[in-house]
Amino acid sequence: MEKKNRLTTWILVALALGIVVGYILNTTMTSTAPYSEAMTLITTMFLRLIKMIIAPLVFSTLVVGIARMGDAGEVGRVGVKTLAWFFIASVMSLALGLVLVNLFRPGDALAGTLANTAGPAVNLATSSLTLKDFVTHLIPSSIVDGMAKNEILQIVVFSLFFGLGAAAVGKKAEPMIDAIDGVAHVMLKVTGYVMQFAPLAVFAAVSGIIAKEGLIVLKTYGVFMAEFYFGIAVLWGLLIAAGFVFLGKRIFDLLVEVRGPTILAFSTASSEAAFPKTLEGLERFGVRNRIAAFVLPIGYSFNLDGSMMYCTFAAVFIAQAYGIELSLGTQMTMMAVLMLTSKGMAGVPRASLVVIAATLSQFNIPEAGLVLLLSIDHFLDMARSATNVIGNSIATAVVAKWEGELTHPADKDQDPALQPLT
Repeated sequence: MEKKNRLTTWILVALALGIVVGYILNTTMTSTAPYSEAMTLITTMFLRLIKMIIAPLVFSTLVVGIARMGDAGEVGRVGVKTLAWFFIASVMSLALGLVLVNLFRPGDALAGTLANTAGPAVNLATSSLTLKDFVTHLIPSSIVDGMAKNEILQIVVFSLFFGLGAAAVGKKAEPMIDAIDGVAHVMLKVTGYVMQFAPLAVFAAVSGIIAKEGLIVLKTYGVFMAEFYFGIAVLWGLLIAAGFVFLGKRIFDLLVEVRGPTILAFSTASSEAAFPKTLEGLERFGVRNRIAAFVLPIGYSFNLDGSMMYCTFAAVFIAQAYGIELSLGTQMTMMAVLMLTSKGMAGVPRASLVVIAATLSQFNIPEAGLVLLLSIDHFLDMARSATNVIGNSIATAVVAKWEGELTHPADKDQDPALQPLT
């Protein structure tokens, strides 16, 4: 625990130091492009290290969890409860974005800026997140290809069938399950090694973006960012309140356990970077491994609360900036479209922008309005990523509570099956 807290402290120090160094370089260097590119390389290396862990970690933990969960009926019951929570959280997130953007109307103040800066295109592949593509990519044609591309949904689907098959085989599969369980332990140990580079990656990410853009970008779009961060704070409050209904005061213990992964996701603007540590934190909190390993990976495709709130907030903001008034019915239709197209976007680069661009084209809103968001998207993504970690952590803990698989940490010493994979 002391080691975990020390790492969190170093990440916060790196975050603050990155802001200071980035600002100094931005104001003193004639060209910060070489420095920003070098820092981007460091951040990319760290994120690739994290991504190389995700596929074997998701596969091993999920297969072991399902194989030890029992029959298909139990898996189906947990899956239904999981998706029910995700649906409610998704509707809440999307609706909150619509309410706040209509209340604040941030696009009205930037309409003049848009007219002067918007170009004809933003070069985003708006067709890459359609419902058809989502369904097509849901089932892997090759699990090796799915793992190579870190397609979490495909890995989940294969692991689900593999785990159910292992459970059906029974005793003959037990040695294999024990071996896969060993893989999970090894990957979590590897995670510990990789996380030692987290402070360096955080410093590189923050200093690089500040050196390139400067603090002026925060000032220019300060009102929009302040309103969005206020919306994120409200969303956190709603998620925590919903968690409190089921978990009681233990919700605050959960927030303490996932504090480190949340800060890491915020600092690197990547939900994926926090996945391994979030899994560990949930198990320390008392969520049984088979539940955590089942719910959390699915949440990374179906329960991106921060990203979904941003999609509705940003799409209507751009419409406002162009002076396009959207009726209530149109906005509700947009919300329904985003409910579908936002699924599975966790592993797609600049996914939120891609989803927004695709949505704008369907409602005849100029995609060029996205240029207003490009320069600050990194800072917005920091809040989105941190919120995704909080939302998925609460969802996993609540499902575990529903299933009677949530125990107090003090009870784990008396039941080896409740020991976390650490």
